[in-house]
Amino acid sequence: MTKLTLALVAHDAKKDDMARFVAMHENALRPFELFATGTTGSRVMEKCASLSVTRLKSGPLGGDQQIGAMIAEGKVDVLFFFVDPLSPHPHDVDVKALMRLALVYNIPMALNPATAERLIATFDS
Repeated sequence: MTKLTLALVAHDAKKDDMARFVAMHENALRPFELFATGTTGSRVMEKCASLSVTRLKSGPLGGDQQIGAMIAEGKVDVLFFFVDPLSPHPHDVDVKALMRLALVYNIPMALNPATAERLIATFDS
């Protein structure tokens, strides 16, 4: 059976939340092939050294678009994008494009830890 691919993205104020979330669910996420935007990937790798995470570019430098391209090519099965709705984001257009692609290609997407936990539970059973 092939590994499912999980993409991890988090706004600046949510990067530590993402790293904590992944650490809490490290065993459940072990079967996934993990991709992450630059800084999010670094934070996850610091907390979860046993997980293999492929780091892409930082979001503002094209990482969001790299993940979007992977979605369009059918290379992402699940997207966890922890969003900070209270802060402005200079690359908001890229963020919206990534979310739109996940919707267009019918990719399960969690925008917060509560939804991510529910998605993990569906793959864990």
